[in-house]
Order: sequence, then structure tokens, then C-alpha cells
Amino acid sequence: MSGKYVLGVSSHFHDAAAVLVQGDRIIAAAQEERFTRQKADWRFPENAIAYCLSRLPAGAHPDAVAYYEDPALKAERILQNARHQTPGGARLWPQMVKTLGALSQELPAQLTAITGHADDVHFVAHHRSHAASAFYPSPFASAAVLVVDGVGEYSTTTLWSGTAEGLEPIGEIRFPHSLGLLYSAFTQYCGFRVNSGEYKLMGLAPFGAPIYVDRIKEMITLRADGSFALDMAYFDFARGPSSISPLFEGVMGKPPLAPDAPVTPFYMNVAASVQAVLEEAMIALARHALATTGHSNLCLAGGVALNCVANGRLRAELPELSGLWIQPAAGDAGGALGAALEVARDGAARPAPAGGDAMDHALLGPSYDAETIRLALEDAGLVYDRVDDPATYAQQVAKLLAKGRIVGHFDGAMEFGPRALGNRSILADARGQDTLNHVNRSIKFREGWRPFAPIVLADEAATYFETTDPSPYMLLVARLCAAYRGPTDRAAARAQGLSEPMDMQAAVRSDFDAVTHVDFSARLQTMTPGQGSRAADILAAFHGRTGCPMLLNTSFNVRGEPIVCTPQDAITCFMNTRMQVLAIGPFIVQRGAQGDWIKRKVGKVQFDAD
Repeated sequence: MSGKYVLGVSSHFHDAAAVLVQGDRIIAAAQEERFTRQKADWRFPENAIAYCLSRLPAGAHPDAVAYYEDPALKAERILQNARHQTPGGARLWPQMVKTLGALSQELPAQLTAITGHADDVHFVAHHRSHAASAFYPSPFASAAVLVVDGVGEYSTTTLWSGTAEGLEPIGEIRFPHSLGLLYSAFTQYCGFRVNSGEYKLMGLAPFGAPIYVDRIKEMITLRADGSFALDMAYFDFARGPSSISPLFEGVMGKPPLAPDAPVTPFYMNVAASVQAVLEEAMIALARHALATTGHSNLCLAGGVALNCVANGRLRAELPELSGLWIQPAAGDAGGALGAALEVARDGAARPAPAGGDAMDHALLGPSYDAETIRLALEDAGLVYDRVDDPATYAQQVAKLLAKGRIVGHFDGAMEFGPRALGNRSILADARGQDTLNHVNRSIKFREGWRPFAPIVLADEAATYFETTDPSPYMLLVARLCAAYRGPTDRAAARAQGLSEPMDMQAAVRSDFDAVTHVDFSARLQTMTPGQGSRAADILAAFHGRTGCPMLLNTSFNVRGEPIVCTPQDAITCFMNTRMQVLAIGPFIVQRGAQGDWIKRKVGKVQFDAD
């Protein structure tokens, strides 16, 4: 493999990460939060960088460092915004001074220290980094590329044409007009934390009806060509720490929901309404992108690209769309990847894709050998069985899953991006609401109405879901086929007077209650056995044993913590929850085989609010 080694870095806002590439090959990638155990850690990713550099051949050094945005332009926008918002913008000054100091002094020194030469440090524009992360690893020779997020330096939405020659910018929408910031404003309004609760808002939306779309469209103008503009009288994110202004509250008619307060039907309907507006905007943007570039394939990146419900609608409602590929680390972490690929490319023509994408199933993080895992188990005082034959191992775990056991699965390289894709996953039988409730309450320690996702055998997915598309990165939503739905749907549940999320969820049943939402949708991940993922082999064994080709898959963590990274992280999570089985490396740990001491561990650990 030829090509220079480039280290990509994102940091200082949220989701800090590091990535190592050689030419167009992705060698390693990881988010800083996994090492520090601080969710969405924004600090300079020293630990992620150290991991990536450890993957270099002996004696090799990075030829260049690529940072995922231009800090000078970012600082310019922050200063310009503060000047325009005086005197209201005075609330921003303390944080602004801190941010400017980090961008102008700390960051350049930290980046230069990696290679020792300032000339080896490259700053790639934020949205170009996102676009590169979406197009260069994609399976397409050419594609329209949409980047939609909160804000980079100035851009909030950009359109690109991706070809063998690289990425050509076509158009942009600038701050403060932002679909990401619109969605974040409603995240705050519905009682969730901005920059971490947006996925909760998406999950809440199916419980409501989009009856407030007209109110929201007083705040945002959507145009037929996909462009849009916010009426900034309703938003406060340009002036202070809150996303919404008093006028926002006046139009919506009620005050913001307090954090952790019970969710009422009003806020469910608000969530459904802003989700509908977002989907309308994304469909218009995608249609315009395809028409303008003349391409039939579309790539997506930016935080809004993680809205898998909107992604599912793009696939379902755009007949002109031949192929859709979404960067699995679509947020700022993926920007580190795009920056590295852009610098490593150095203007050269992009090679034709060899088939499939270049993300290696996003399994790009640290892995641990059997001896390291054994020592961690011994240190924790756990009793275990060792099973070295892969087929036997898959059958034994499948047998436990078929008995209703909840399994923490830890194997191979850690996933890059926000989704657990099998290697750092909690697995369970997808059938039965008892499983849903048990995992939410006793293992994840989160809201009981939150849905889980299924992993599904790829060749069985179309039998159970209204889709023919592969979904290896859990970024598309599809509805369960009618044959597997219960007789009561959302509308019938509402007609019965049910308004609490848990009551609605209990009334809307399916054959796969643990992984279908109140609208019979699921954020599915399709898997094929024999492609390097042990979770896929366990799933195939479970199918052979039970006839069910899917399992519940959720990230191996508890509420408020990042996905586990090390064997010690996995062991700690196992011991402090009510998981019954830990399948880690070649070892199987069963809670029932431990002494009474492990039972006393559960419930003694305090978890964060998110």
C-alpha cells in the first residue's frame, strides 16, 4: 500500500476524535470519549491520537496532521457574531474568550507537537471535511454530497459534486440558518439536552401527531429548491446559551418542558411536528442535490445525517435516487476522517471503488487479545468458561439468548461512530415487551419508552421489513411488514385515550416488541455471517435454533456513559447492571455462576442524568 500517513483530528467543540489513514486506506479511528469515559468529550484527543499512532508500522511517523476545520475562520465567525449581537451577545463573551484562546494558542501548539513541524499541519474546512468523509469512503464513483449540521465555520448546509477529480462545491447555506440548530432548539424545548438529546426527540416523535407544523413554519421558511431561512426572532443561540427566545415559547403556546419531567401529549406532538418539518426540508434538499449535480447517487454527512427516520424517507420517496450512502460517523468525529482523507489525497484522482465501502464495517478502534481479557476477568474475580472454537462459541451464546438471557457482547475492534454495530453491543431476543422493559430499566437505566434496534440477517430483512436496502450501519428506518404487526396501531391507541408513552407502547404490539417502535418502525442493521463479525455468527446460530433471524442490539453502556472500550469497561458495566451473560473475547461469563457478591453490586452505582 502506497501513500503518506495522515493523522486526522477533531476537537474543541464536541465529539473529539482521531483517525489514521494511509492514502485512501483507513487504518484506525476512535473517539476520545471512549478512553476518558466522558461522553461526547470535546477536549484535544490525546488518547485517541495515541491509539492511532500505535497502529503505525515500527519506526514510522505521520507525514501530516489534518484538522477538521479552519480555526481562524471559526474564530472570525464567533467574533463577528458577538459584535452583531451587542449588547445581547455580551452573555457569550466569557465562553467566547475561552474558545478563542484555545483556537489561537493551545490548538496550533498541540497539533504541531505531533510531527514537530508547523508546515505539516493542515486545516481543512469543516464542511469539506464532512463531505470528504461521506464521498471518499463511499461505494460510488460519482455522487451528490449533502452535508447538513449545526454550524462549521460559517456553513450549516452544503452541496457538493463528487467525482474522480474530487469534491466540487455547488452551494451553501450559512449561519445562523441551520436545520441542525432548529432541531436542537426543539430538543431543548422538549426537555432534552442539546447536542446529546436529539436522538431522544427523534424517538419521541412517533408517539405524537404533526399538528404543529404550521406553527413551526412561522419560524422557518422552506423553499422548493431545498433552501431555507430561520426567523431569528424565535431563536437565541446567536446571543446566549439558550437555543430559544421568549417569542418561540409564545408561538408554541407552552413553556419548555423541564428536564426529566413527564412527557405529555403536547410535547409528543411538538416532536412529531419538528421531525416532519426536518424530513420535508431534507427531501427537498436531496431532490435539488440530485437534479443540480446530475448524479443519481447521494452521500450524506453532518449531524443531521444521523436522523435515520429522515434517511428512510429519502430512500422511500425519491425514485430518482439510485444509491444512498451515509457516513456512519456522520458527526464531528467523522470530520477527522474526512480531513485526513482530503490531505492524504493531495489532489490526486480518486481510485474507482473496488466494491463496497471503505469503512471496514466501522470496526476501526482498539481490540484486545485473549490474555489481556483473561487477566481483566481474573482481576475482577469472575468465574468464566473459555470456548476457543468460533462455531461452538456462537452456538453456546445463541442458546443462552434463546433462553431469554441478556448478553453483553465484546469482541474484536471497537466501532467508530455513535452506533454499536455488534462488537460492543448488548444482545437479547427481539421478541417480547418484557425484554424491552428489562433492558431499559435494569441495564440501560433510561426512559422506558425509548426504542431499541434490531440486527437482522441481511438475506431475511425483506421478509420482515418494508425494505430491500442493506443497512450495515444502522442508519435507515424501515417499517415492520404488516403480517408481523398486532391489531392495534398508533391511531387506535390514541382513540382508546392512551396518552402516556409507556401505555401507548404497551398497546401497540408486534411479533418483535423489543425492537419495533410505536409506529412499527425499526432502525435496523443488516448483517451477513462470515464477514468478520462474531455477532453475525451468533445471530445465524440463534436463527437456526429459534427460527427468528433478528436480535435486539443496543450499545454496550449505561445511560450517560460512552460505549465501552476496554475489557475493564465491559466488566464494570456487566457487574453493575442486571446483564446475565458477558460474552467477551473467547470467554463466557454467566452471572449465575458467580458468588452472591456480584448480586450485591447491582444498584450501588450512581449514573448521570443522560
